[in-house]
Amino acid sequence: MAKDERFEKVYGQGTLNGMEIWVDKETGVNYLFHFAGYSGGLTPLLDNDGQPVITKLANYDLED
Repeated sequence: MAKDERFEKVYGQGTLNGMEIWVDKETGVNYLFHFAGYSGGLTPLLDNDGQPVITKLANYDLED
């Protein structure tokens, strides 16, 4: 994956009908992408308190 790409897929399940979790490498916010056939939807992944799930950015090599 190129270093200049902002989003990274960190989890996936299913092929024609499934879910993926994507992390924004600039903010650390996790997004849930659900797809079924040719349709899909994207939403921030929330914790039990309704706050966005944040991945620590130290997990990524963001050097230029």
